[in-house]
Amino acid sequence: MCGIVGYLDFDGKPAQSKIVEAMAQTLEHRGPDGQGIHIDGPVGLGHRRLSIIDLSSAGTQPMPSYDRTLWVTFNGEIYNFLEIRQDLVRLGYQFRSLTDTEVILYAYEEWGIQCLQRFNGMFAFCLWDQRQQTLWLARDRLGIKPLFYIWSEQFIAFASEIKAVLQHPQVKRTLDYEALSYYLALNYVPAPHTLFSSIRQLMPGQALQVDINGKGQIYDYWQLRYQESDYQSESAYLEEFEALLSDSVRLRLMSDVPFGAFLSGGLDSSSIAYWMTQHLREPVKAFSIGFGEPSFDELDYAHLAAKSVGAQFHTAMVQADAATILPKLVWHAEEPTADSSMVAVFHLAAMAREHVTMTLGGDGADEILAGYETYQAYFVHQSYRRLPVWFRQHLLQPLVDRLPTSDAKVSWDFKLKRFVAAGDLSSEDAHGTWRMIFSANARARLLDPIKNSPQASADVLNLYRATFAQTNARHALNRMLYVDTRFYLPNDMLVKVDRMSMAHGLEVRVPFLDHRLVEFAARVPPNLKLKHFRHKKYLLKAAMQGRLPNKILWRRKQGFNIPNGRWFKGELKSFVMEHLSIPKLKDMGFLDSHEVSMILCDHFEERKDNSHQIWCLLTLSLWWQQFIQNKI
Repeated sequence: MCGIVGYLDFDGKPAQSKIVEAMAQTLEHRGPDGQGIHIDGPVGLGHRRLSIIDLSSAGTQPMPSYDRTLWVTFNGEIYNFLEIRQDLVRLGYQFRSLTDTEVILYAYEEWGIQCLQRFNGMFAFCLWDQRQQTLWLARDRLGIKPLFYIWSEQFIAFASEIKAVLQHPQVKRTLDYEALSYYLALNYVPAPHTLFSSIRQLMPGQALQVDINGKGQIYDYWQLRYQESDYQSESAYLEEFEALLSDSVRLRLMSDVPFGAFLSGGLDSSSIAYWMTQHLREPVKAFSIGFGEPSFDELDYAHLAAKSVGAQFHTAMVQADAATILPKLVWHAEEPTADSSMVAVFHLAAMAREHVTMTLGGDGADEILAGYETYQAYFVHQSYRRLPVWFRQHLLQPLVDRLPTSDAKVSWDFKLKRFVAAGDLSSEDAHGTWRMIFSANARARLLDPIKNSPQASADVLNLYRATFAQTNARHALNRMLYVDTRFYLPNDMLVKVDRMSMAHGLEVRVPFLDHRLVEFAARVPPNLKLKHFRHKKYLLKAAMQGRLPNKILWRRKQGFNIPNGRWFKGELKSFVMEHLSIPKLKDMGFLDSHEVSMILCDHFEERKDNSHQIWCLLTLSLWWQQFIQNKI
């Protein structure tokens, strides 16, 4: 796990090492174990190293091939590299290191860009082919590792994080109003967009090739396809699932440094911890945090899970003042991303890093095996729309709107209000709106100062519709799973884990996102993922029956949120008021100060729970201060 940077000038001028060094230096947190730079004519490559496999100097990057005509700078892990290495040795290749990085070089030399089909891992890398005078960028199938770039007529520059791309002197910091509208809707910026108009993200499962004249292409090398016929028996699927999950965990235990597991006490992380114990001789080092509030705290369940698998358990408590680290979080989550659970993951990663350099986590299970309540809500919504319009709009909706506001975690009033607000939409559009922070009308009011810009009214539902249109799935559940796997997961959930863990130089591996397991889940009948529209992640629960306590198996999903709604009305109120003050909003120039004031007042006076909206605006204000005003 590392940080990568580089650029290629299309005018033939030699790359400047000071530019590459400046880019690489901003990623020191991703790679605290060393820095490497390579200049080859118009190409400059840089690398920050976090040593996980082969800790010797033989693993230094950028790494050349034996004849120094290929160079690679690589972030991530290729878990099946030993298998690929054996194939390459049989073909006559000789290796100087025990790294997966060197395998990438010779896999490319032997199979060209088709080598991507052989890699099982999480990765983002750049390979410079001196013979072909071609730069090649690639990102893993599920988007676990990030890769940003700017591709202009004069040059292409890339990095693991935006802040490194910004170090190139020709990059302009111009705000993208279309991306701003998406951010306000979602709390994150969906790829390929960023909030900078000139900087883009490579999409999951994509590669980019460009030659020294600036000519090239971006293409998909992987697509998630669903099979919805020729189903097998439940026992056959269960047997295959258990074997795949076990092997996925086994592959991700390969490490030359100490490792452990994130353990929330939920089904997903507890399952990963269980399968770790099946491949280890020593107890798993497990890490969890709490908040001291009943509806948010999961430590009792985490203790139960740790005891059931015999883990060595480490815990910490997060208090309200912990959220004052938000400026630091915004610096790391630079796209920006305003998922408030980043606070929890940041502290969890900090605690884990005191003991280990790598952990395994449970991310991805909800998106491939149907773990969210929104999947059940979809089918309820179809029935709800059959009710008479007058009954929904003039009786039910006013009743729900009058429900008292609760600070509890994902409270019933919150879910009901969100559900009925989407009552007149199609069920697929409703699926997109249920995770929205600001509605289209709210965004229009907020962005009134820039209402004359067509981009400011961009509708994020069009992105959802386009993603729905990409899948071959016909079953409603599979269609939603596809959208969440390709849209929500890589743009929010995986961003959160990557940025907050790498802020501390901690690698997190995600066994549920082994592409073999993801492709298998796409073959599983919908009824084995959402059983009778009631039991979410049924296949995982069936696999863990008798292996984990029933209290873990059948507990309601909580998520990893923080009690920011209460914090904003108490300990953090002055912090919020300071960074969303009228002078600061006027300085930003694109948010309506009156609308922001109404959002704050409604929350402080408990007329509405606007905690997500406030977190979104607070993050945006801090992002503006850091990346536009101060030009970090």
